[in-house]
Amino acid sequence: MARRYCYNDVLPLIAMVTAVSTNVGVNILFKEATSKGMNQYIFITYSYVVAALVLLPLSFIFPRRATVPSLKYFYLGSRLFLIGLIGFLAQICAYKGIAYSSPTLASAMSNLGPAFTFILAVLFRLEKVALRSSSSQAKIMGTITSVSGALLVVLYKGPKVLLQSPLESSEANWIIGGILLFFAYLLFAIQMIAQTLVMEIYPAELMVALFYNLCGAMVSAPVSLILEFDLSSWMLRPGVAVVAVLYSGAIQSFMTLVMTWGLHLKGPVYIAIFSPLSIAIAAFMSAIFLGDSLHLGSIIGATIISMGFYAVIWGQSKEDERVSSNGKAPLLEVEDCEE
Repeated sequence: MARRYCYNDVLPLIAMVTAVSTNVGVNILFKEATSKGMNQYIFITYSYVVAALVLLPLSFIFPRRATVPSLKYFYLGSRLFLIGLIGFLAQICAYKGIAYSSPTLASAMSNLGPAFTFILAVLFRLEKVALRSSSSQAKIMGTITSVSGALLVVLYKGPKVLLQSPLESSEANWIIGGILLFFAYLLFAIQMIAQTLVMEIYPAELMVALFYNLCGAMVSAPVSLILEFDLSSWMLRPGVAVVAVLYSGAIQSFMTLVMTWGLHLKGPVYIAIFSPLSIAIAAFMSAIFLGDSLHLGSIIGATIISMGFYAVIWGQSKEDERVSSNGKAPLLEVEDCEE
């Protein structure tokens, strides 16, 4: 009983808090490395390569075979390549957005992910909407609230709440960064839907994570070479650049595995709950390591986004309860409650 409780509840909680904290650390290190001259396209490419190198031996140590129908090979390969392409574009938008603004803004905007996922699921008919249902109404209103909060964060910087003395982003750069982050999390939502479709025919989490990073490296390497053809720029000098690349690659592989495992064990509702935590962590770490100032607009906007986010989550949880009470398999399984 105790062992099952630790595996089903304690371990996922620790893993998700660790994943959110370490992912914010990647954004902090990226900001620091690029401020000292590292090219962001090179950073993304090296991150994919390091993540693939970390996952490659793990795929042999923990093999999991999944049968794929012969007619599905082309479908699977093309979808994996598409996921890699979308992920690369999303990372470009995300890191460009961070370069123009701050890791705190990136963490606030990350809460748009559930809203974007809900909209796309409805458009692709993966999600049914009953306008008279309280759960559907909550999800719709939560989506609108989240988008409104994001617009507030982007368009209203506001006075400083936590005063520091860094090189502040200009108002124009702040807006550009917010727009880029907006599109980044839209692309991340598209990537999640595409990855879900892939997992339906190839339910091998570790191999999907490995192929995703390999395809990301295959896409990013030639593009980065075209955009940054000075080979001397590709030489990593000892210092923050090396630390940032190695840390980012290792964390990228860790994040992929944790998210995939968490989705399988606890469901998407549980994983999404931890998004607002990244705002507080990013604000704290940015103030300490980068000297970023915290603005009133970010606090208000992040609060509004979080309210919309939890409305979407509440609506989803109510729908899961309804499905469970009707005798069907719930989307979110909590095995402990059966005890």
